[in-house]
Amino acid sequence: MAKESSEHGPFHAKDYQDPPPAPLFDTLELCKWSFYRAVIAEFVATLLFLYITILTVIGYKSVSSSNACTGVGYLGIAWAFGGMIFVLVYCTAGISGGHINPAVTFGLFLARKVSLVRAFFYMVAQCLGAICGAGLVKAFQHSYYQAHGGGANSLSSGYSIGTGLGAEIIGTFVLVYTVFSATDPKRKARDSFVPVLTPLPIGFAVFMVHLATIPITGTGINPARSLGAAVIYNKQTAWDDHWIFWVGPFIGAAIAAFYHQFILRAGAVKALGSFRSQTHV
Repeated sequence: MAKESSEHGPFHAKDYQDPPPAPLFDTLELCKWSFYRAVIAEFVATLLFLYITILTVIGYKSVSSSNACTGVGYLGIAWAFGGMIFVLVYCTAGISGGHINPAVTFGLFLARKVSLVRAFFYMVAQCLGAICGAGLVKAFQHSYYQAHGGGANSLSSGYSIGTGLGAEIIGTFVLVYTVFSATDPKRKARDSFVPVLTPLPIGFAVFMVHLATIPITGTGINPARSLGAAVIYNKQTAWDDHWIFWVGPFIGAAIAAFYHQFILRAGAVKALGSFRSQTHV
């Protein structure tokens, strides 16, 4: 009876095995259409992300410049960024993984979730998509774009470089840690409903980080987003501390990858146990 209830009960145990790490150099990917389809998806998704979010920032600044009590405010801007990530991850997760961010791609590469070849092409596509997305905003609303800073990230007055860098590191850590947790194959194996909800916590993480860090840096946590806006706006203020929006997110992504893979998933312990078992054979 116990065996029967375990087989036909409402909960079924699922076997789980860690997927093999992605090869460092997988040149065979270059011969597959699915690879280029994924790269195109990353390009288009990042283009749409920059277009909608920068339009929101420009629109808020243009309205609030005449009346500080009008416009969507920081809350609306945060919703625009988080909501677009939710939508775009939902649309592209099954095609490219829905990275839309070089920091996310970098973190997944360090965790051996993607190959170096795929990571490189994704980052290039994301940066080009971001530049094109910001370019569309400038083309459609040139006067507003120039007058209100082009949505470019910059360190706000009154904050030190260390504060800005710390905000980018911690903000990106929150995002990439959420990505690892939401896409954890072990969780997917245990809970069949989790893949459906994957875009929600990722988008919500972006929303929360924006609420906290918009007053400090305008919130980067995405080097492609910062680069695209800076290239199209191309004023000195956009380039003064631009390095923060690359170094901070990459450090945050690396810490998140290490924390999830080696602390939470005990990757170091598993590797040590495997090494010891081999030495005693």
